[in-house]
Amino acid sequence: MARFSEEQIEQVRQRSDIVEVIGNYVRLKRSGSGYVGLCPFHNEKSPSFSVNPARQMYKCFGCGVAGNVITFVMEYENYSFPEAMEFLAARAGIELMQQEMTAEQKRQESLRAVLLEINTKAARFFYAVLKSAQGKQGYSYLKQRGLSDETIVHFGLGYAGQGGDSLYRYLKQQGYRDDILKETGLFKMDERGVYDKFWNRVIFPIMDINNHVIGFGGRVMGDGKPKYLNSPETKLFDKSRNLFGLNYARQGKREYFILCEGYMDVIALHQAGFSSAVASLGTAFTELQANLMRRYTKEVLLTYDSDGAGQKAALRAIPILRRAGLNAKIVNMEPYKDPDEFIKGLGAEAFEERLNTAQNSFFFEAEVARGAYDMADPEQKTEFYHELAKKLLVFTDKVQRENYMEAVAAKYSIRKEDLRELVIRYSSQMPEGYGTERPDRELKKSRKKEEEGIGYAYRLLLSWLIESPGLYRSVSALVTPEDFCEKNYREVASMLYGQLEEGEVVPAKIINYFEDAEQQKMAAQMFQANFQADMGTEEKEKALNELIMRIKEYSIDHQMRNLTDMGQLQKLVLEKKQWQTPDKLHISLKDG
Repeated sequence: MARFSEEQIEQVRQRSDIVEVIGNYVRLKRSGSGYVGLCPFHNEKSPSFSVNPARQMYKCFGCGVAGNVITFVMEYENYSFPEAMEFLAARAGIELMQQEMTAEQKRQESLRAVLLEINTKAARFFYAVLKSAQGKQGYSYLKQRGLSDETIVHFGLGYAGQGGDSLYRYLKQQGYRDDILKETGLFKMDERGVYDKFWNRVIFPIMDINNHVIGFGGRVMGDGKPKYLNSPETKLFDKSRNLFGLNYARQGKREYFILCEGYMDVIALHQAGFSSAVASLGTAFTELQANLMRRYTKEVLLTYDSDGAGQKAALRAIPILRRAGLNAKIVNMEPYKDPDEFIKGLGAEAFEERLNTAQNSFFFEAEVARGAYDMADPEQKTEFYHELAKKLLVFTDKVQRENYMEAVAAKYSIRKEDLRELVIRYSSQMPEGYGTERPDRELKKSRKKEEEGIGYAYRLLLSWLIESPGLYRSVSALVTPEDFCEKNYREVASMLYGQLEEGEVVPAKIINYFEDAEQQKMAAQMFQANFQADMGTEEKEKALNELIMRIKEYSIDHQMRNLTDMGQLQKLVLEKKQWQTPDKLHISLKDG
């Protein structure tokens, strides 16, 4: 692994224009002095994603993400900081001078990097066992399932032996400590000893979009339980945020993704030439997985099992995909249960035909609902029409709803005007906000609560100083970095004050100080608070002074709560009284 100097980081940032880089991922439109577009990190229909070329920063006022060009690449591509640096450096034609880390630096490196290293070695270990005499049972199983040696290598499939601690002993020989190995989720550790979590199982390495092994799935040989076992949640592995096969599917040439239920379905489809297949990881399909897919495609074809459980899974996934802005279609697997069986039974050409004739997801939902009604009974037929009207409310776009009403009316022999009347009736009964994006409403509530805290005051003052650096002398005479009581805010305030002293304000450069992705987001958020642009000068001046007073009084109260020298108490009490006569501490906006 490599570390980068502050000069290298700043060189990469300066040579990577944020508008140009983000413009390769997001359609941006000029708006005033900046650019706006639809946020790539959450589903929205009205643009709230803003890019500021002067600050070289971005901000989404819908979901709250913010940062500079490096953090954007990290977030969008799921890159680590070094990976994002290398990507942008190559794009800008910069040759990075990397220094190999010492043993001590490696020990200090992030837990994530060490876990990735361990997982890679574990995957190689499982593969070696599969190809050995011990792995005969697992290898035979994979061959019986029709997998070629090329496919086995492509997906890095492996085998965990008949029990014990062979993987544990191997990794101990590699020099890893128990406290680190415990974090991998590969072992059971208790008072009786340490045991490998996976045994007597074919192993499926789970990779992120950058081909890093982040976890494992295992299929038991024989009748053991559970049939499939996944890695637990770790620092690397969050099953709700990843998809099996996505690392290959995102590079595929097809315009859609094929969503399956299991590992073997994905592998069988890839082997048959359908390289856009992915699967959720032993859990119900999630909003986060849908948003992840939306980065690479606009359409998803569901190939869930053709049984009742598969139908229910499809019905759960459809609204999730719809909320993410993805068009969903249902692929008919009958007379087979799943894609793996279908490919073996009828072949790739027949499967391609099924993909081309996949059913619109709304009509799939309608047909499933229709099965619950006796259409020969006038009362039940009427109930079904009412059910259709309610379902049509999911379409908030007027044109889209009109088109669906027309198609539904024709398909189910109901007058379009009668159906529209039912839709209007049920629409008026819906609570306010029905059909809008639930995550946005929740985010707004969260932000409102957050704005009540001192953190919002800190962010507002930092943003204000960036917008009006001329105020720095007046503000710094009253509020110093030490008045920012939370460590992260204090560090950022110190760096910004340093820039203001030198007369060069580059907030995007401050973010580079942090290599951890979460800390970078935190730092970026500090420069993205909003104050009312339509406020008059007098109102703004009053708001600024009240803001400074709030920060200073909070700082004094914080010092009082954490006082160790009682001799300082009287001094703090007098200082607080002074701040309660703000006329003596007035800042004029004319200074800025």
